[in-house]
Amino acid sequence: MPEKAAIAQDLPAVRETVAREIACLKQLEELLAQSPLPHVLDLMQHTKGRIVFTGMGKSGIVAKKIVASLASTGTPAFFVHPAEASHGDLGMISTDDMVIAISNSGESKELADILNYCKRFGIPLVGITKNRQSTLAQYADCVLPLPNMPEADPLGLAPTSSTTATLVLGDVLTVALMNRKQFTKQDFQVRHPGGKLGAILQRVKDIMHQGEEIPLLDEDTPIPTILVEMSNKRLGCVGFVNKQGELTGIFTDGDLRRKMSPALFTQRGRDVMTPNPKHVPGEMMAAEALHFMNEKKITTLFVTQGNKPVGIIHIHDLLKLGL
Repeated sequence: MPEKAAIAQDLPAVRETVAREIACLKQLEELLAQSPLPHVLDLMQHTKGRIVFTGMGKSGIVAKKIVASLASTGTPAFFVHPAEASHGDLGMISTDDMVIAISNSGESKELADILNYCKRFGIPLVGITKNRQSTLAQYADCVLPLPNMPEADPLGLAPTSSTTATLVLGDVLTVALMNRKQFTKQDFQVRHPGGKLGAILQRVKDIMHQGEEIPLLDEDTPIPTILVEMSNKRLGCVGFVNKQGELTGIFTDGDLRRKMSPALFTQRGRDVMTPNPKHVPGEMMAAEALHFMNEKKITTLFVTQGNKPVGIIHIHDLLKLGL
């Protein structure tokens, strides 16, 4: 079957599925506007322990995703499987924690032991369900409602719209808590040190050369000493400081080629340096520094604090991060 014909055949189902899920999310928005969402967020924000999520089947899978999002954005959370809870894992839940149980119908039998455990030890319990007359809703201290709408599949049975709504509700909780805690890019980077995302969120101070690795000399240093320093540090430049230790100039291997002459070797740093070199603070994001270097067409960049050099980065340091 030609590709266009296949797309045309499937398009009505595609549109119907998307339309049903959008309708479900619109109803979720309306329900949350009248729900105890602010109270749930208060509980989550001020819980001394961790946020414990639980759920069976697809609800459990969604719960694990919500846990991952919360944990990576500054809210300690973990998942307890209902079946495993009945065989010892209830001990993972402390009285300082709170529990959020997810069940579309609210009647998952596997949740019974967790619900009873929460009641027995006074552990705050939040239910996420579409059935506010269900067992889960009756046990819960408060309920975040899911839309009571048909699933998006042709039979109206497979978890589709309901799991989408639950995922979005999890995102609502995550984002709201990030806003409340004023969670920053720097906070995010601490929890994502690996991979592409970690590289993008690295700060200049995390990757800069510092201490003895910085090619740095006094303005009065003679050219032969400058060339030895440039060769030893292998960063293609030397920076110069005044008596107060402030960065005042730079001399690069490009400058060396341009100024090469017999007279060069009789001069000193202040005679050959380019004054007021480009420099950035250590808090600048690595990706921003790379953009700055590309924009200024430079390959090395001093890092300063109060105009005093504390480090240096080379463009290769940034490219090694995969930026």
